Amino acid sequence: QLQLVESGGGLVQPGGSLRLSCAASGFPLEHFAIGWFRQAPGKEREEVSCFTSSPGVTNYADSVKGRFTISRDNAKNTVWLQMNSLKPEDTAVYYCAATFGSTSCDPIDYWGQGTQVTVSS
Repeated sequence: QLQLVESGGGLVQPGGSLRLSCAASGFPLEHFAIGWFRQAPGKEREEVSCFTSSPGVTNYADSVKGRFTISRDNAKNTVWLQMNSLKPEDTAVYYCAATFGSTSCDPIDYWGQGTQVTVSS
């Protein structure tokens, strides 16, 4: 059983930055595609970014391209989401998620508990 624990959320002003972390345990992360998803109040959960396991391809939602960067360190069993130039519309609960042995982040096998990101002045 893979366990995912997010951290790094919080309150930030528009234009600011946050770095989310996702620490995995229970299974080597190298065998998983890892994604970041988010869900804003009253909206459906959406995929923000995905980092496949093999090959290591990254993709991003159009709304975050050029502002967010996903990275992973399999040796540390950790994934990060660097978020720059944050906007109020980025406000949401952010979830780390994993799919075993996949070249995409669909469907998801494991979810983290989520971390709140609030962008507001």
